[in-house]
Amino acid sequence: QVQLVESGGGLVQPGGSLRLSCAASGSIFSIYAMGWYRQAPGKQRELVAGITSLGSTNYADSVKGRFTISRDNAKNTVYLQMNSLKPENTAVYYCSRPRYPENYWGQGTQVTVSS
Repeated sequence: QVQLVESGGGLVQPGGSLRLSCAASGSIFSIYAMGWYRQAPGKQRELVAGITSLGSTNYADSVKGRFTISRDNAKNTVYLQMNSLKPENTAVYYCSRPRYPENYWGQGTQVTVSS
């Protein structure tokens, strides 16, 4: 059974930084793409960043240049470094691994950007 456990969320002031971590277990981590999604109150869940098994990355336009996704296959962990945070980045952030017909999801970690 695949398990994804996020950590690293919290309260941060505008302009601050946070690094989210997602520890994966239950499968061969290195061969799968991974993604970070977020869901703000009253909004649909959206893709923030993705990383392939070979390390290629993609980002939502709204976070390009501020967020960086990375992975450490030796630690079965994917990270999301978030810099220059804005109040509109406030959301629950979820780690996900693609699977048909439904992705695997973590439980989410709350990120709140507020002064």
